[in-house]
Amino acid sequence: MTALLPRTSRVAAIAAVGLLVAACGAYGGAGAGASQTPGASTAGGPPTIGIATSAALGAYLTGPNGLTLYIKTSDTANTSTCTGACLAAWPALTVTAGQSPIAGAGVTGALGTFTRPEGATQVTYNGLPLYYWASDKKAGDTTGQGVGGFVVASVSGAAPSPSSGRYGY
Repeated sequence: MTALLPRTSRVAAIAAVGLLVAACGAYGGAGAGASQTPGASTAGGPPTIGIATSAALGAYLTGPNGLTLYIKTSDTANTSTCTGACLAAWPALTVTAGQSPIAGAGVTGALGTFTRPEGATQVTYNGLPLYYWASDKKAGDTTGQGVGGFVVASVSGAAPSPSSGRYGY
């Protein structure tokens, strides 16, 4: 089929497919092992967890790429209740087995990891698993607050109540 397209169109089509694959792969997913989730590091060393602040939510955790990190209010220490469709919408912050996340300036809680049932190594904050929200697209987005029992991961470590009542995971 590419033989029917002019050379410039083929180059543009290949570039577009490459960008699409890169964008889709950026969030990783269930069963991906040491997949590249937003900010997870598989080759360049462990990720640094940072902070951001908002007037409504206070200080909260961010991944190395600046995207907001969340916790699920039904999770317990080193145990994730997010699997299947939930994990597709809420990609786990993962690292390569044996890596430990690094606390950036202002991150005062304990960072750790645990092995998920499918084998990925998920990052925790004060024992609670950390996730991204697939609908957050840029640093400062907190559109997952209150969705499906997820809340932004507060720097204080306290789990605020979901504010919007939008549940489903």
